[in-house]
Amino acid sequence: MENNPSSSKSDRKMIERNRRNQMKALFSKLNSVVPHQSSREAISRPDLIDEGTNYIKSLQIKLEKMKEKRSNLLESKMSENASMSMGLKSPQFKIQQMGSVLEVVLVTGLDFQFMFNETIRVLQEEGSDVVNASYTVIENEVFHTIHCQVGESANATLRISEKLKKFLYH
Repeated sequence: MENNPSSSKSDRKMIERNRRNQMKALFSKLNSVVPHQSSREAISRPDLIDEGTNYIKSLQIKLEKMKEKRSNLLESKMSENASMSMGLKSPQFKIQQMGSVLEVVLVTGLDFQFMFNETIRVLQEEGSDVVNASYTVIENEVFHTIHCQVGESANATLRISEKLKKFLYH
């Protein structure tokens, strides 16, 4: 068999041309998906590769942050659902004064009975006399109603309200 040097040379040229065309198509594809700093100027291939690399790294960082955020949200949601199913609920209260009578409505979850005791303690520390206290359980919530006798001073109501806020929400 005879080796034809011109045939071998033309094959290599064809292979090289195909390789260059493939590289050109790949660079064009990369150029179309990478956001550019300045889109008006032509960008060199090394700069395009550098921008592509930086873009991929920034996407990886964003992906990790989003995964972490998603994980935190799922944990928070699961914790919230678990709390609600177990009757845990952030306590809420409302105070209303009608003359010398003060009505305190405390709404808690099933596991916050100590809040009722602490509310009574705060009322007594502020000089009010508890006249009546009752509660009602509806599903996972407990509604405590406390009636007490206080002076006509609005300051007592304000002080009680501030102490209860401090205790319940901090």
